[in-house]
Amino acid sequence: MVGTKGGLNTVDEYIAQFPRDVQQILHKVRDEIKRAAPDAVEKISYQMPGYELNGDLIWFGAWKNHIAIYPKTPAVMDAFKEELSAYKGTKGSIHFPLDKPLPYELIAKIVEVRVAENLKKSPSSKGV
Repeated sequence: MVGTKGGLNTVDEYIAQFPRDVQQILHKVRDEIKRAAPDAVEKISYQMPGYELNGDLIWFGAWKNHIAIYPKTPAVMDAFKEELSAYKGTKGSIHFPLDKPLPYELIAKIVEVRVAENLKKSPSSKGV
């Protein structure tokens, strides 16, 4: 894993800084990512948990009112347009409100799409 300027070196350290109920959600998100991308390398990047597999794969993070995932590609947003219509977000992020159950199965499916996208890339086109 890669260290950061903010002092966090591991995903466990990132998760530990949140209240216990948020920690439980973050652990489940992490588990889904690891299940969907078992060969991905976990890291801290952009001050949040990230994963690499033939380049950057996905990030996640906790905020005051939501958990966000950052799949890095608009193709994911298009592929899951209907399922994601119930959630806010930005061009590159999906925000799951903390006051509602997270769609862990959807998160796993998003990661699976990202894995397929990244595995199609040649090793020379990896992101940093």
